[in-house]
Amino acid sequence: MATREIAASPSPAEAIAVASANQNYSRPLAIVTTLFFMWGFLTCLNDILVPHLKSIFDLSYTRVMLVQFAFFSAYFLFSIPWSKVVNRIGYQRTMVVGLLTMAVGAFLFVPAASVASYPLFLTALVVLATGITGLQVSANPYVVVLGKPETASSRLDLTQAFNSLGTTIAPKLGGLLILAAAPMAMEELHHLSPHALHMYRVQEAASVKMPYTVICVALVLLAIAISTFKLPKIEHAAHRPGVNDSIWKHPNLILGAVGIFAYVGAEVSIGSFLVNFFGLPEVAGFSAKTAAGFVSFYWAGAMIGRFLGAGLLRRIKPGNLLGLCAICAATLVSASMLLGGHTAMWSILAVGLFNSIMFPTIFSLGVAELGPLTGNGSGVLTMAIVGGAILPVIQGVIADHVGIHHAFFLPVLCYLYILFYGLRGSRPNSARYAKA
Repeated sequence: MATREIAASPSPAEAIAVASANQNYSRPLAIVTTLFFMWGFLTCLNDILVPHLKSIFDLSYTRVMLVQFAFFSAYFLFSIPWSKVVNRIGYQRTMVVGLLTMAVGAFLFVPAASVASYPLFLTALVVLATGITGLQVSANPYVVVLGKPETASSRLDLTQAFNSLGTTIAPKLGGLLILAAAPMAMEELHHLSPHALHMYRVQEAASVKMPYTVICVALVLLAIAISTFKLPKIEHAAHRPGVNDSIWKHPNLILGAVGIFAYVGAEVSIGSFLVNFFGLPEVAGFSAKTAAGFVSFYWAGAMIGRFLGAGLLRRIKPGNLLGLCAICAATLVSASMLLGGHTAMWSILAVGLFNSIMFPTIFSLGVAELGPLTGNGSGVLTMAIVGGAILPVIQGVIADHVGIHHAFFLPVLCYLYILFYGLRGSRPNSARYAKA
């Protein structure tokens, strides 16, 4: 991995990188890919929890967006601590600890539903997301360094495609299991006695118990399975004390963190409002259960785009493809705000296709040329996923004041920044300081 300080002869780290690039990593890559599917599935279930909890607890858009705020705040709070865990115990053991932490979070949904407590639901989401943060910090950079540097974006994009498979299945399955019963109208809720209202909330909240119990068991089994595999160690990306370098000397990382913040904030803001957006009379007038089924198209687009992108990223410069996707996404979101009916619905759903390559491309461009600082850089980028906590709440405030239909201008601004990062901000030091 070249930087402006490296001489013509290869360093020991580069020699190891070249040697490792010739190895076949298909088996460990397949094992790690299961983690991407799992955290994608769990993250996207939030899009079903949002309308479900909104109806149970009679929440405003601003208050219900605390679901996403609680979940994605964990990335900001725990990414740097998890990067230190990676440096101390390695990538594989961090994955196992992350899975077990997720299992605890999934289990907490059972008592939260039993007492119908919104704060306890938020606590369960924080714990669950804390475990997912550990997976993100360890698995994303592991995939990036598990092979040739020039195909890192393509490799991470491919594994993220299975993450999108999880996000595609989650809304449909979650809608069937969690949104099975039609909620009472708000006017009816307001006429219930306090005791009857509490009993109604307990009854409605009980629909999350079975799905999250199964998820808890699956996470424990997956943690046991991952712990028994012997994943290869990537020596050139291993943390080494005393390295004369700093993450702050890599603008592609810092600007990439802003890009991750913008991308995740835009993706989550859109996904969180789709069920309610499709319920608007001027858009589709769907029930919550019907709308949840259509949310799958949003995430399916991301999955299809990532499978296609894995090949395109080997032929097109990653930064240029990122910029093109950002332009298309911004155009489609703008169209959904200006139009109505099913045209507005399908315009916003099509954004998923162009969201597809954004996260893996920004991430791989952000950690380019970090070498032994890869773990720390991953922590910074993963911390930026907090955009998924902050921007949906801001959009919720906007929606409460101007309505959902015209609240999507916030994601448009995010995509414009991503356009800048793809074309200019993503250049690593070897290109940024190259002599003319």
